[in-house]
This record gives sequence, structure tokens and C-alpha cells, in this order.
Amino acid sequence: MAAKLYIGGLSYSTTSEGLREFFAQCGNIVSATVITDRFSGQSRGFGFVEMATAEEAQTAITQLNGRELDGRRITVEISNPQAARPGGGRPSGNRPGGGRPGGGRPGGGRESGYAHRPSKPVRW
Repeated sequence: MAAKLYIGGLSYSTTSEGLREFFAQCGNIVSATVITDRFSGQSRGFGFVEMATAEEAQTAITQLNGRELDGRRITVEISNPQAARPGGGRPSGNRPGGGRPGGGRPGGGRESGYAHRPSKPVRW
């Protein structure tokens, strides 16, 4: 069964192919992805590698954690799925309404049908 690894501390110049080649010394790679910013396309400094077996993943952790890749010391650990995190994934932050459309306003947002209701009557 495949095991997914989180790779932190990556250089901004590291590519998905470079990550795949670096981890190939520990076993069969199912996938290797460097996470990039969706607007600029620049690396966000972390990525994921999926190894073919749990044994190969453990080998990668023991052999590559703390090693240098493209001039940066990387962190290699087992990836925790988002569903296992408290709250089930991305935090809502400090936005009112927990990031829901309408911002937590009563009657606000698209789902109520009154997204742009004027507060005072408009006189023409």
C-alpha cells in the first residue's frame, strides 16, 4: 500500500522532477509534487512524495530527513491527511462567519437572495 510523505523546507528552485529523482534512491515513487502558488507559479517551499510501500516510505524518512537538497536542509515525515486534522481541513481564520459567503451576516450572502439589499429606500 502506498504511503504519502510531506517534504518541507524545499528550495524555491526544486522541481517535482528533481524531487522524484532525489527520492528514487529509497524505492519506487508513485508521485512527487512540489506545491506552487496558484497565481505566481512559484514554489511554496513544500511538497509531497508518494512511495509504493510503507517500508520504502520509512526508509526515505530515515535516510533523507535532514539531508540537503538544492542547498536547503529538508524535513521528511509521514503526511497527515486533512480529514484527520481538527476541523476537517483548512482553518477558517479570523473572518466573521467562518469564511462562509455572506460573512456571517443575518440574511447576507448569496444563498438568501438578498446579497445587495439597500439599507435605506432609494429615492429617484
